[in-house]
Amino acid sequence: MGEGGAERSSATGEGVAPQAPSHRPVAKRIRNFAKKMRREPTDAELAMWRLLRDQRLERFKFRRQVPFQGFILDFVCFEKRFIIEIDGSQHASSARDEAREAILVAEGFRIARYWNNDVLQQPSAVLEDIFAKLAEP
Repeated sequence: MGEGGAERSSATGEGVAPQAPSHRPVAKRIRNFAKKMRREPTDAELAMWRLLRDQRLERFKFRRQVPFQGFILDFVCFEKRFIIEIDGSQHASSARDEAREAILVAEGFRIARYWNNDVLQQPSAVLEDIFAKLAEP
């Protein structure tokens, strides 16, 4: 989203069924889209990245807009198998997100979802919640 504030549609790769096991190369289309999303983050994604980058959250290394099994993960710490998703209103009660989450949980990931407004207006509370979740076994 950048400066204008418009949110991406849910057709941006989120909720797409995986095409191949995780050990196979990611489709070029998805890799290119992830690169575009890194170049043009939403305001909330940019704010979250400023908080997470360079291992600013203790020692945990996060990557952003990572292609994984046909999905694009907003932020992921592979060491802790922990995904952070920053969502706009298009994700409220999304069956596609539920299906996507079930696949990722089956792969051993834990997922935390935060609304754009929470990231932008209450970043300390969001970080505190993330840190508590990272401390869980």
